[in-house]
Amino acid sequence: MNTFGTVLKMTTFGESHGPALGVVMTGVPAGLHLHCEQIVQDLTLRRVGQSHVTSARAEPDVAECLSGLFRGKTTGAPLTFMVRNCDQRSEDYPEGLMRPGHADFTVQAKYGIRDHRGGGRSSARETVARVIAGAVARQIVPGMRVFAYTSALFETIIEDKESYQWDERESSIVRCPDAAASQRMVASIEEGDSVGGVISCWIHGCPLGLGEPVFDKLPALLAHAMMSIPAARGFECGEGFGAARMKGSVHNARNGGTQGGISNGTPIFFRTAFKPVSSIGIGGRHDACVIPRAVVIVEAMAAWVIADCFLRQRMAIL
Repeated sequence: MNTFGTVLKMTTFGESHGPALGVVMTGVPAGLHLHCEQIVQDLTLRRVGQSHVTSARAEPDVAECLSGLFRGKTTGAPLTFMVRNCDQRSEDYPEGLMRPGHADFTVQAKYGIRDHRGGGRSSARETVARVIAGAVARQIVPGMRVFAYTSALFETIIEDKESYQWDERESSIVRCPDAAASQRMVASIEEGDSVGGVISCWIHGCPLGLGEPVFDKLPALLAHAMMSIPAARGFECGEGFGAARMKGSVHNARNGGTQGGISNGTPIFFRTAFKPVSSIGIGGRHDACVIPRAVVIVEAMAAWVIADCFLRQRMAIL
């Protein structure tokens, strides 16, 4: 599926080595004054070439609005943005090569055909469209703030704190708000092999009552969103797997912002684990670790889930 959401839907399109990628958003309320600087900021956080630990592919990632916006406000029509690819090197991907650990083999098995140039739709380049959608979603729910950061990278782990700030995170090229831990994380990437890690995320200002029993519980929707991100391998909300080692008298006060799958008005907290990337010693330009650029992707998908649930809730009560 290339579409995600229920009332608020995003449909992404394009390939890593095609002319462009983009997103069509339906369900965006009309009359929303869209601050496009939010889109620019978020795309900058995801963009390649930010530091020596990210891919060297040079993409400016300029978002062009094709429809749904007039005089700075949404019209209620499908809101469409496109980002042109400018720095493809398709010759780095021989047609006959099945890259170990990638989706090349499975995509070929599923469809009988595949775009061998950088993975086509299975490339993480697709997430540029999600980041645009997330920047729009951030502006739909009044007072909502989504903040993610690197809480683990390879063997370095930091304590999760609600008090971490943007400046602390952005002073680190791996987006870890702990300066000492950040240095150890960078050193792990510089060793030459690929490494994985964990991104933690807090959602503040989430309205009370979001989530739909029984199959669309809020943590389930967040898990769906996070596990759809390339290289994601694990999700836990609140105490997650740690809850299995707690007694109820302790865990009852640590619910991660939901009860019965519905938001309770307190900050929502979750973590997403990412595997080491599979591109080791293979031609092309790749990240040795997806974590630094995935932080804003986690934020984008979380914002989209909350905005979709917010609009669903408005339809549920007169």
